[in-house]
Amino acid sequence: MNTRIGLLLVGLLVGGLVGYLTRPQAAEIRIGDFSLEVQGDKPAGTGGGSLTTGQMQHIGIFGVIGAALGLGAGFVAGRGRA
Repeated sequence: MNTRIGLLLVGLLVGGLVGYLTRPQAAEIRIGDFSLEVQGDKPAGTGGGSLTTGQMQHIGIFGVIGAALGLGAGFVAGRGRA
């Protein structure tokens, strides 16, 4: 069971990192309750600034995919031991 949890966490971290590195360029403008987000088709640079909602969703999706792949690899590794 430790192998599954370990690979799940590794997959989550790797997926989150890949999502962060491949997040789209985005700009978010907020005026009161109005919010406008514009995204480009290129990966964002290393410039500062806060992450937009779309970028956070992108990172989250990649993290979940990485966690699922890690958990699947953990089940395969666990089955090989038995």
